[in-house]
Amino acid sequence: MLAQAKSDLIDPGCLTVGINLGNILLVTGTSPAGEPQGVAPDMAAALARRLGVTVSYITYATPGEVADAAARDEWDVGLIAIEPERAAVIDFCDAYVEIEATYLVPAGSSLQSIDDVDQAGVRIAVSDRSAYDLFLSRHLKHAELCRAPGLAGAFELFVTEKLDALAGLVPALKDNAENLPGSRVLEGSYTSVCQAFGTRPGNTALNDFTQAFIADARSSGLVAELIEKHGVTGKLQVAGN
Repeated sequence: MLAQAKSDLIDPGCLTVGINLGNILLVTGTSPAGEPQGVAPDMAAALARRLGVTVSYITYATPGEVADAAARDEWDVGLIAIEPERAAVIDFCDAYVEIEATYLVPAGSSLQSIDDVDQAGVRIAVSDRSAYDLFLSRHLKHAELCRAPGLAGAFELFVTEKLDALAGLVPALKDNAENLPGSRVLEGSYTSVCQAFGTRPGNTALNDFTQAFIADARSSGLVAELIEKHGVTGKLQVAGN
């Protein structure tokens, strides 16, 4: 399997990795050399070591850009959330971490639960083409999604346009709430965003190899160790736990 997996690489001696910089829980900083640091880059580096090759990162500002790059054959594995729309161009492995998604509402809001949000006249700020944007686009019946680029853009839109809710990942929304007196993070979640490795369609050997690596990384405690190492304990959950 190893030799076949290597034959799927763009460069047989290097694993080229597409990294989404938009998820601040998975990419928590950069090295002095400018390379991304965090759970996602470390997981990719561990996969490269398992393959016996070097690793090279190509960074993208948003998950949508990572997905777009799959069609251009820019990377061997991309690290973004599993989503049906993305699965048309990416073959996903099982998730390695999960993050719950909910809403932040402003001070004085009458919205008390997640179910309250989906009603006519409610406007929701959301990071464009994020996994939860794609999910809500399929499932909301009445509320309106108002999109902005990235997490910071969605928060700014929420505040400046006085929107009714901000959709996002629970840990990030809790951070946002600290900067917005009186705001509340609604309890529960409308979905869990499952972060995974994906390969380009047709690269079956590399996908199978990566799938086996993910299963081992979860069961061996590697994912949990990386969560602790990068200070995101309590914000990320090992998938399947």
